[in-house]
Amino acid sequence: MVVVDQLNTHNSAPFYQFFPPDEAQAYLDRFEFHYTPKKVSWLNIAGIGLGVLKRQCLNCRIYHAATSDRRIAAWQAHRNAADRLIDWQFNTNDARIKLRRLYSVGMEEDQQVHG
Repeated sequence: MVVVDQLNTHNSAPFYQFFPPDEAQAYLDRFEFHYTPKKVSWLNIAGIGLGVLKRQCLNCRIYHAATSDRRIAAWQAHRNAADRLIDWQFNTNDARIKLRRLYSVGMEEDQQVHG
């Protein structure tokens, strides 16, 4: 699986530029491309999803790839059926408080201007 953003250069053309057509197609047949949403914080969503997968499905030693594949497929089917959404609760004001030490110079100027 390959996860790429919506940049117009992310397509199969480079495979055909660097490999003969048969070899390029053989590589492309091995990949499953997933394009990220255009207007959301997809990297955070992907990180959250991987964290949930790890905690709920991959939290023990798995000795065979086939077992791992079955577990992940079952987890994915259950997760997709639940149609869960991300509930964003971290806003700009929370970020300013939590990250104050990282942005102290900008915060002081911002408070003087808007204070």
